[in-house]
Amino acid sequence: MKAMVLIEQGMSLEMVEIPDPIPTGHQVLLRILSCGVCRTDLHIIDGELEHPKKPLIPGHEIVGEVIGVGEKVELFSIGDRVGVPWLGEVCGHCNYCQSERENLCNNARFTGYQLDGGFAEKTLADERYCFAIPEIYSNVHAAPLLCAGLVGYRAYQMADKVKKLGIYGFGAAAHIITQIAVHEGKDIYAFTKPGDTSAQAFAKQLGAIWAGSSTEMPPDLLDGALIFAPAGELVPLALKATMKGATVVCAGIHMSAIPSMPYALLWGERVVRSIANLRRSDGIAFMKLAARIPINVNSVIYSLDQANLAVDDLREGKINGAAVLVP
Repeated sequence: MKAMVLIEQGMSLEMVEIPDPIPTGHQVLLRILSCGVCRTDLHIIDGELEHPKKPLIPGHEIVGEVIGVGEKVELFSIGDRVGVPWLGEVCGHCNYCQSERENLCNNARFTGYQLDGGFAEKTLADERYCFAIPEIYSNVHAAPLLCAGLVGYRAYQMADKVKKLGIYGFGAAAHIITQIAVHEGKDIYAFTKPGDTSAQAFAKQLGAIWAGSSTEMPPDLLDGALIFAPAGELVPLALKATMKGATVVCAGIHMSAIPSMPYALLWGERVVRSIANLRRSDGIAFMKLAARIPINVNSVIYSLDQANLAVDDLREGKINGAAVLVP
């Protein structure tokens, strides 16, 4: 099979041909139908997330057709369409796993990081961490749901019981969560890079009642905020924009340093918290919700051999919505 492979961090991906993987145990062999390109892929390629498997096939927003099964597979059959997320494997025995917090497992392994992912024609995945995909979504539109949607939804749940919700960093996750929040009657305030009028217009098109620069104060104080951009300097800005009792959720796996800030920004029972990966229960709940709304996923399509271009376009902020590779 063909795959785009990361040989060394900080370098471009290389197209190589490698033997087809063979499924064992609970693994399914998938013919990849699409794979989203996530900012976490960018962090891995650029070396901001250290110690990946080497060589590595990145990609963790995978839609695939089951074409082979291991001897213990029970949940999926040949011909099924399944989604593969970031969380690819956990120990199943630790306190976190036993208390339905498997997303915190210290022995977890992740798709496109410690496990080969979806920038390829085929891949293996453990059936126990895969999801059935609602039929209403095409392969291209389903791929971003598997990280931008899933992790964004977990972040959204953490900012519970809000009416006025700020979203900082209007990319793939933000454009999905905005639609869910608007559907549920929330008022969305979108914060983008200064001068990014295209992203601001896109946010308003999706239902945001206000859109402006991340350095601006919104017209109303917020009672919750989600930060999808990996920029630590947004934390004090988001706190400043919120009312007492608000929760500010940092939704990225990687974020630059949070600068020193006066305690007054945190005072008033404001909460700053992070999101770590996702639980299987989150994924099941999100897919049921996604089937009901439905979500209009704005996808920009690239061929497999254009993976480096997709990564560059994401790095340079050229994509409104999500980038998706189609082998």
